[in-house]
Parts: sequence; structure tokens; C-alpha cells
Amino acid sequence: MSKNKLYLIVLLACFSGYLYLLFTTNYSEGGQISVCMIKNVTGYPCPSCGTTRAVHALYKGNLMGSISLNPFGIIVSIALLILPFWVGFDLATKKQTFYMAYNKMEGILKQKKNAIPLIILVVLNWIWNIYKEL
Repeated sequence: MSKNKLYLIVLLACFSGYLYLLFTTNYSEGGQISVCMIKNVTGYPCPSCGTTRAVHALYKGNLMGSISLNPFGIIVSIALLILPFWVGFDLATKKQTFYMAYNKMEGILKQKKNAIPLIILVVLNWIWNIYKEL
């Protein structure tokens, strides 16, 4: 993937994430809305169910509540806070530090010894979501 395409995707994803968080603020507390197609079709939560509520909880200062909803919320929150600034820095300075880090991380994650434990963590999170009846 080209640097410009990656940067555009990251910025659009972050902007979409901010908008989604803004528009779901009123629904996150009571879980009144479910946009998860897996949950809507099967009745079972997906591995990322609860992430939006976890991000909302973290932004309100409730770290333990965020983790108990879905630990992926921490990862998403960090990404939403750091990535736009990192990409902006690269664009302003005409560097490609994010692009190089992305390529290096992609190479690391393609290795079975690194990918399998991460897949196991996602499956365990999925089982936990089902157990919590999220």
C-alpha cells in the first residue's frame, strides 16, 4: 500500500471514529443501539462488541469500566488519540515515520509466532463477551 493511501485511510478512519463516538454518546450508556451485524443476525456478540462503550467510559475517566466492557477500547482510544497527530507530523515534515512503523509492524504480525497469540487473545475476548452476555 502506498504511503498516501495509508495516510488517507488512517485519517478517514479516525475522523469516522470521532463522528461515530459523537453520534453514539447518548446510546452508549444503556446499550440501546446495536450496529453489530454479527450480534443482530446471530444474537451473539462479536469480539469487538462493547468497544464504543469502552471508549466512552475511558474518555470519562473510568478505566476499569472500560476494560470490563472490552479491552479493545483501550487500543482504539490510543489509536484515535495518537494516529492523527502522527500522520499530521509526517505530512507537515514530509517524513514517513508512521509508514515505516506500519510496514515494520505488518511484517512482525505476519509471522506465525506473533500472529497466533494475538488471534488467541481475540478469541478469548470473544468468549468473554459471550460469557458477559454483552
